[in-house]
Amino acid sequence: MDGEQFIAYLSSRKPLIEGWISGHAWMRADEAPSDLDSFLYGPLAHYNAGGGKRVRPVLALLGCEAVGAPAELALASGCAIELFQSAALIHDDIADEGELRRGEPCLHLTQGIGPAINVGDAALVQASDAILEDAALDAAARLAVLRELIAMERRTLEGQALDLGWVRDARWDLAPEDYLAMATLKTAHYSCASPLAIGAICGGGTEGQIAALRSFGLDAGLAFQIQDDLLNLCGDPAEQGKDFMSDITEGKRTLAALYTLAHLDGTRRQRFLEIVSSATTDADELREAVALMEESGALAYARKTAQTLVVRATDGIARADIASEARGTLVSMAHYFVERAG
Repeated sequence: MDGEQFIAYLSSRKPLIEGWISGHAWMRADEAPSDLDSFLYGPLAHYNAGGGKRVRPVLALLGCEAVGAPAELALASGCAIELFQSAALIHDDIADEGELRRGEPCLHLTQGIGPAINVGDAALVQASDAILEDAALDAAARLAVLRELIAMERRTLEGQALDLGWVRDARWDLAPEDYLAMATLKTAHYSCASPLAIGAICGGGTEGQIAALRSFGLDAGLAFQIQDDLLNLCGDPAEQGKDFMSDITEGKRTLAALYTLAHLDGTRRQRFLEIVSSATTDADELREAVALMEESGALAYARKTAQTLVVRATDGIARADIASEARGTLVSMAHYFVERAG
């Protein structure tokens, strides 16, 4: 099976997300100073409107449908996850000293670091507000969704702490298993598992249904991140743009990098460590690092790991008590995550 069914589902549901985000933009109160439009509310609305594929909120809709409920019940909650995504990207770009995001200069470059941090903080608050003000859910459901959102945010922050801390402290005494733990926290929960679980909560799913969707999402979300790392190293340079091979420049502790260090010896290992520790942007050195990864078997290992996760995810969801059409879309999604070129 390929990802076509999921791509079609994504296209059909994306207008719902765009409509909610544009229709629920925060506005300045009439009595508030007009400068807030340029300092906060304008940049916040513009950033939220410029989102990408909207995969995370669409997954919340899919999770809701998987338990037999209308997708619209999860619309506000799914968009809350997208608002968290906005905050995370704004703050990540500051931490990584990014330059471009969504085809435009990063917010901290156009607004300044302080104002950009403030806009990111506002997106976080707006995410919680979206759930608390959701008239489609009763009070118990809103509370359950908010708890799930906070747990997702905490896990994401834990993963980010590991990712940034390892680079700051020049830590290379790590194993592939350390990467898998970090990426599960940083990416798998908020990119896939939590959106599906939140959607199922909105739809009144049983504990078993929620658990099955969460388990599926953890495996599929981790596969997504591994594929993302591989595309950064050996994907289409035109598709990746300026970020191509940036994980090497930034010294990211990816699965491929840690596997390479564990499976190269002597001078080749030392040379690889020199490159990934040097913040180099030299094209020849970047290609040399990728060649050493290939030589060590790291790229093949990463691809196999992602595929194994997809098999485990799809095998598990095949036995779950969920709607059959949603099951097919989920399986298609898992394949899309590891087949995509961008």
